[in-house]
Amino acid sequence: MGSYFGLGVDYGDDWSGRYYIKEAQLLTFGVNPGVGYRINDWLSVGAGVTLLYAELLQKVAINNAAVPGQAGVGDGELKLESDDVGYGFNLGILLEPVAGTRFGLTYRSEVELEFKDVASLRGLGPLLQGALNLSGLAGSKVDIDMTVPRAVMFSAYHQINSRWAVMGNIGWQEWSVFGKQEISLQATTSRSFTKDLDYDDTWHFALGAQYRFAPDWLWSFGAAYDTSPVDDDTERTPDLALDRQVRLATGLQYDWNRDVTVGAAYEYIDLGDGGIDRNDGPLKGPLKGDFNPYAIHVFALNLIWRF
Repeated sequence: MGSYFGLGVDYGDDWSGRYYIKEAQLLTFGVNPGVGYRINDWLSVGAGVTLLYAELLQKVAINNAAVPGQAGVGDGELKLESDDVGYGFNLGILLEPVAGTRFGLTYRSEVELEFKDVASLRGLGPLLQGALNLSGLAGSKVDIDMTVPRAVMFSAYHQINSRWAVMGNIGWQEWSVFGKQEISLQATTSRSFTKDLDYDDTWHFALGAQYRFAPDWLWSFGAAYDTSPVDDDTERTPDLALDRQVRLATGLQYDWNRDVTVGAAYEYIDLGDGGIDRNDGPLKGPLKGDFNPYAIHVFALNLIWRF
């Protein structure tokens, strides 16, 4: 059980890009029961089923003052909030040609999500509200179809001796599919369109090692690099200001006894600069800049209980 996908940003009501986004959250929680079977001494296989719950929240300011005849009118707000449940699966194979050397390949399927909500509009100027009423879009029901990317990961592990082990990963994620979102507006005038963020598929590379410096203590450390799904600052949006990632991590584990192991870990994630250079028209205006600092600090505690 856990979350393997999600993002949240809250820029506040007064920042310069509020007409693009004020607040956005895509949070997930998944349950993944699985089963593994050891076919022989060197081959094992596994499979699981994913049940994924997701919540979507978006708040955007509306620039009333940019509409002719509404000069001096304060901002309005558009809010969307919805949730959904999606389903997927995962498969895995593990090879151990010799004792202490293992190769693994895992596949995680895409998960389809559909968010439905009636667009909540407040604080609109009279001219803009009248235009929405005439177009039939006031009170529209919004459907957003989104795909959580599928992923493939190849991993290797080698036990050098009783103290040292090395490991590494090479992975691929289909972010290009996530970047194509189907959006439908259902009202007296209904329409559908595809919001294409022009994302690229991403690659993940990681290398790490483990050192058992005492019989009950294990030290792990490593680094990873993820390519960016966005090529150009003009394509990047402030709700998903994704860039390349560099990860550095370390952790300690202690064998409390034969049945219980406890541990702690720290990870530093450098998210690049997330540069943005957009101008999506007079209602939104220009938005140009980057993030500094742009990083995530992750602290984790873990418990292994064998019974």
